[in-house]
Amino acid sequence: MKQLIETIVKPLVDHPDDVKVEIDENASRIVYKLSVHSEDTGKVIGKQGRVAKAIRSIVYSAASNYHKKKTYVDIVD
Repeated sequence: MKQLIETIVKPLVDHPDDVKVEIDENASRIVYKLSVHSEDTGKVIGKQGRVAKAIRSIVYSAASNYHKKKTYVDIVD
C-alpha cells in the first residue's frame, strides 16, 4: 500500500522527493500517514478535497483485498 500511495502522489506534486508515507499499525487498523512538501499540500488535497478523496478510495479498495484491517490515509504536515 505504501508503494501504491507513493505511485499515485509523486506525479501530482512539484517536489516528489519529499513524498513520505509512514505506517502506524495496531491490531484493528492501519493508518498510512502521507506527508508532502508544504507547497504541494493543496495539490494533494485538491479542490474541495476531491483528489484526497480519490486517493483514499483507491487505497481503501486495494487494501480491502490485501488485508482485513480497517485502513485510513491521513495527510499530515
